[in-house]
Amino acid sequence: MNESGLLKNKVEVWRINAFFIVLALIFGVYIVRLISLQIFNYEAYLAAAEENRISEISLPTLRGVIYDRNGILLAHNVASYDISILPANLPDDPGEVQRIFRELSQVIGVPVSQGEISPATPYVPCTSEHGISQIADYGITSAPYRTVKVKCNVDRTVAMLVKEKAVDWPGVVVEIEPVREYPTGSLTASIIGFLGPISEVEEEAYRQRGFLPTRDKVGYAGVERYFENILRGKPGKRVVEVDVGGQIVRDVHPPIDPIPGQNLVLTIDTRLQQAVESILLGEINGWNAYFGRLRITSGVAIVMNPKTGEILAMVSYPTYENNRMARIIPAYYYQQLLADVRDPLLNHAVGAELPAGSVFKISTAVGALNEGVVTPDQMIETPGKIIITEKFTPNDPGYQREFVDWNRAGFGQLNFIGGIANSSNVYFYKLGGGYKDEVPEGLGICRLGTYARALGYGALPGIELPDQSAGIIPDPTWKRINLGENWAIGDTYIASVGQGFVIATPLQVLMSAATIANDGKLMRPTILYQITDAEGNVVRPFTPEMKWDITKDPVIDVFNEPTAPGGCEAKLTGEKKTVEPWVIEMVQQGMRRAVTHGTLSIDAVGFQNVNIPVAGKTGTAEYCDEFAAERNLCKPGDWPTHAWTVAYAPYDDPEIAVVAFVYNGGEGASVAGPIVRRIIEAYFELKSIDVALNVP
Repeated sequence: MNESGLLKNKVEVWRINAFFIVLALIFGVYIVRLISLQIFNYEAYLAAAEENRISEISLPTLRGVIYDRNGILLAHNVASYDISILPANLPDDPGEVQRIFRELSQVIGVPVSQGEISPATPYVPCTSEHGISQIADYGITSAPYRTVKVKCNVDRTVAMLVKEKAVDWPGVVVEIEPVREYPTGSLTASIIGFLGPISEVEEEAYRQRGFLPTRDKVGYAGVERYFENILRGKPGKRVVEVDVGGQIVRDVHPPIDPIPGQNLVLTIDTRLQQAVESILLGEINGWNAYFGRLRITSGVAIVMNPKTGEILAMVSYPTYENNRMARIIPAYYYQQLLADVRDPLLNHAVGAELPAGSVFKISTAVGALNEGVVTPDQMIETPGKIIITEKFTPNDPGYQREFVDWNRAGFGQLNFIGGIANSSNVYFYKLGGGYKDEVPEGLGICRLGTYARALGYGALPGIELPDQSAGIIPDPTWKRINLGENWAIGDTYIASVGQGFVIATPLQVLMSAATIANDGKLMRPTILYQITDAEGNVVRPFTPEMKWDITKDPVIDVFNEPTAPGGCEAKLTGEKKTVEPWVIEMVQQGMRRAVTHGTLSIDAVGFQNVNIPVAGKTGTAEYCDEFAAERNLCKPGDWPTHAWTVAYAPYDDPEIAVVAFVYNGGEGASVAGPIVRRIIEAYFELKSIDVALNVP
């Protein structure tokens, strides 16, 4: 202490200044940070805080219902009962919680403790195998105010018992959610399809629309997939405020109700569908029993109204049970379907690409007559075989190649109607490729292609199914690109009878015959009759759609030197023309003759006992695929054959057109013919019943 009694400060001034500077810097940093938070980044942090406080809840919508043309349910939603745990409502006493779990376990059959939830064995609602305790613990740590499913799709009796115990089991709840059900099951599975989980590829797009991958499902096949946008509806939305535990405090905005999906009414008649399936399987099983082995492995039958394009029945065998996919897609069952070489998941009616065989001769007949290759009354020699010089180029000396008829004895002389009625291969070889002076210039592959496409071949049919294929109508360019070879004259001969590179689906075969039945009008095939809203009001009525009328619309390409070597594109003149109506009439007469005096007139087919006049065409298509090769069936000159028959009735005013295809069925008339005949009989029997009951 100095003389004046004051303390002497010995701290140096620079130290004091340094202290204040450091203090100022610290405060400056805090002030800058505060300004950043409160001014510059205010909106971002406010949004983050709001995001933690505000939550959007997606409200599930109801998928649209699918009916047949008579109002029979084909796909609808049914209540599924799920047993869940709401962790926040469980008692605080661990012993009481274990009591609840033990009693619940006895009712629903899920163990109290089983396994551990980890990244290697994650919890997956309804499918993972964990105990009640593990599932409850997962819910407590993840979202205590959200339910976690313990067991799904329990019996209604079990669900009601659990609900009665709700007072004694706080935290245990019964949740009800809609699950897809298919009342007609495998009968219509190839048409209706099934649902599956939202894929990772589509997840973001569906989330933006309000759908949840963990909850919602989408169409995987059939009309469920094709009409996904119409059937799925629009989820609702609820914006709520939540506390730190995730509990809902209040609604921030009024909830937006979900919009249910629209309903579909299909053109299918379930009664006829059932009859067609029974007829097809009965014939297949009968022939397999006759041969004493599984010879015929698959088949197709389709019924169409040729005037409107409505598909009245469509059976693809083998098929699958889509009800087994209602909640989840069982891995073992799905793998079985994938491993089945018969491809049951494919709708063979629209997606199987097959050699068309003699049913394709309708295209050759229309083209040859319309182009003047042959006249209706011109007699053509049809021996059991002919020999031509096979050439790949004009200067190629070639080699002798034999082309045989299915009737090795030959038919003698045939005119146009006789050629169709008897389905003579030699007759159509000559029409397609020409033969010496008898048919100086055949139709040729270029003109054959344009007539085939005009009848529905070589393009997607446009039906509302995702499996449809376009088939192949070959030409020289196609062969060079795909096989690296020039087109040979023999290729034209083979294509003229629907063999070789010609590939078609059963629906395309039916479309070609339906066009003839409908006097040249090609209708777009459809399985959709109406679209209605949730109240049943018609949103989109049925309107038949005609692709074209080949007798009025110029859809036939005109070629310059159509039979000369080279690609078809270079020969196009740019002009187009129509088919003369009398040509269609002559083909109709030939198909009628096939039933009365030709390939379909044999006793085994049974058309002579049908009171309705029918016109039709048979087909026996040789094939050599991987399955035939494995069984050593591909023997030169004696390949195995598929059976085809296509027909329509009544002949003078057609109401239905029917096609039947039987894989490895052998001769078309005797195997596929009776199927078509019995389907026609079933259709008119159902019609007579409806008339008697005054059903519209």
